[in-house]
Amino acid sequence: MIFVLTGAGISRESGLDTFRDKDGLWSKVNIEDVATPRAFKKDPVRVLEFYDFRRKELLSGDIKPNPAHQALARLESQISNYRAEKGLKKPGLFLVTQNVDDLHERGGSKQVCHTHGSLLWAKCQACDHKFKWLKNLSLEEVCPKCQAQGQLRPDVVWFEEMPYHLEEIETNLKNCHLFVSIGTSGLVYPAASYLRVAKKLKVPTLEINIAPTGSANLYDRGFYGPASEAVPQWVDEVISQLNLWVFN
Repeated sequence: MIFVLTGAGISRESGLDTFRDKDGLWSKVNIEDVATPRAFKKDPVRVLEFYDFRRKELLSGDIKPNPAHQALARLESQISNYRAEKGLKKPGLFLVTQNVDDLHERGGSKQVCHTHGSLLWAKCQACDHKFKWLKNLSLEEVCPKCQAQGQLRPDVVWFEEMPYHLEEIETNLKNCHLFVSIGTSGLVYPAASYLRVAKKLKVPTLEINIAPTGSANLYDRGFYGPASEAVPQWVDEVISQLNLWVFN
């Protein structure tokens, strides 16, 4: 099984800001003001407006999946077809993203694990109900399940909160045959620990990024350049050698 971790760098060419680059999102707004539970408690209106803007941007016609998203969807499809022919049941590709956009899905991926949640979902702080939400959020909105007012927030994992699906991620990481990191700085935990786990398990590792990260020397291989070029190049390589992979 191939374990793929993606970060903001894969969506950069689709027009979405990264976070930690010099001109990224956190250079324009303080993390403490919009991305922590304390921020929401202190000034919920400002926090909701910040995510309303990002949601509106994502849903605009200007933001579309790029060839990197489409290449990963093609890889998923090819592996699925190959496995079906061989009568194999376990998954051949596990795609986990730190991104809160839906560009993987729009690019054609069927199975995406969103460990940091989604801009297109909301949740109720009163009852923890989660549901799809495409319009602006306000303190006047009422939870469709428990009817609490003023308790809805974006279903996005903030700093100081626990990412989603950690048990599923750990299980797939421990059972993979290749670990691939695409467009991520490798600085945010727990995702930052996945490389070291893979190395400890002696799993081959690959970094795909616009440029080598601070952890580049720990990877076995690296593909560097725009995601829209590097990811399809790697995907073509894997698809051409599917018969050499162990997927059982």
